[in-house]
Order: sequence, then structure tokens, then C-alpha cells
Amino acid sequence: MRLALFDCDGTLVDSQHAIMASMQAAFAGENLVWPGREPTLAIVGLSLAEAFGVLVPEYDAGRRDRLAAGYKASFHALRQDPAHHEPLFAGVRTTLERLAARQDVLLGIATGKSQRGVRALLEREGLDKHFVTIQTADDAPSKPHPGMVMQAMAAAGAEPRETVMIGDTSYDMMMARAAGASALGVGWGYHPQSALMAAGAQAIADRFSDIDDHLHRLWRDAA
Repeated sequence: MRLALFDCDGTLVDSQHAIMASMQAAFAGENLVWPGREPTLAIVGLSLAEAFGVLVPEYDAGRRDRLAAGYKASFHALRQDPAHHEPLFAGVRTTLERLAARQDVLLGIATGKSQRGVRALLEREGLDKHFVTIQTADDAPSKPHPGMVMQAMAAAGAEPRETVMIGDTSYDMMMARAAGASALGVGWGYHPQSALMAAGAQAIADRFSDIDDHLHRLWRDAA
């Protein structure tokens, strides 16, 4: 059985505004200066513990834990605000529905978000029924460790040659290749395409509707 694994933030949904707002609130809560947009985008995809370790390695573990707690509290509050919206990228819904209708393909999620966060998003959009496995930083080591992909393959009964990880960050690409799976980058996310290719991406999708064709080629080449 073929498995298409999707990252969430920056791949399925454009959550950068909520990420930036929550990060700024976390730093303000500690009376610290927020490092800025580009450093923040660079760590999207990592678990919060890993992200703050990269973003502010000069702070001790206790302060990084407080920053992570502040970020989670702010993001949760935003999610409860009716005015808050994290839009799906163009083509996501129709492409996922088309892939989910295939008898030879299973869909999964591998994300640095929490289980609570990703399930809330998928349920809100009515997409939760399409995914047979949801792997998060709650369940496995942070990207780029291959644990999430390996657990997803085990849950879906898929071999590495049958598995493609689709994501927008270098961490997604490195995670996929470390697990023996194929790596498909997307061109609309938070890391530049050059970084995706350097991290092991075998192709880059320019539009979500192009993903079907890329999957076909990657599965064919891996067979």
C-alpha cells in the first residue's frame, strides 16, 4: 500500500500569522526581544523544545520551557478566537479528497504540532476522515529524526519505497530520507526551495494540484 505523508504548517495550512503572533507573545511574556520573522520561520516544523533550543540556545532550559509554555498558551487562545483563521493553501481540499478516494493510497500526517492542535485543525476543516495515521511531536522525537515517518509506515503497513513525505521544510526532507522514504518539497511554504533540495528533496511541487503527478513519479522510480 502506498503512503503519502503530509506536514501540516506551511504545507496544508498557512499558519504563519498565528505562529508569529504566538512567538511574539511568548517572548513578551518573558520580557525578551523576539528574534524576528526569518529566524522564526527557520524553526517551523521542529517540536517546541527543539525550536527554542535552536532559536535561543543562549537561554537556560527553564527559560526555554517557559517560552514554549507561553507559545502554546497564546496559540491555544488564538484558536478559540472566532476571528482567527488559518487558511488552507489553494488546492489542498480537492487534492486530498482525490488521493483519499484512491484504493492504492493511504494518507497520513507527520507534524511538529501537538496532537491536540493538528486534530483541531483537521476536524475544523472536515479533513480528519482522510488520514489513517497522525504522527506528532507528542508521539516521537522531533524532526528531523525519522521516528514519525517510521511510526506512520508501521501504522499504515507501508514500506519505505512506498512512502513519500510531503513538506515545506528541510527538516521534513531530512526526516524522510533518514527513514528511507522519498521526499517531496513544496514551493509555497516557509523554507526556500534551495534549502529543501540541499536537505534531500527529490522534487518540488509548485502547486498543490501538482502533487499527484509528483507522487506517481516518485513511487514509480522507487519501485
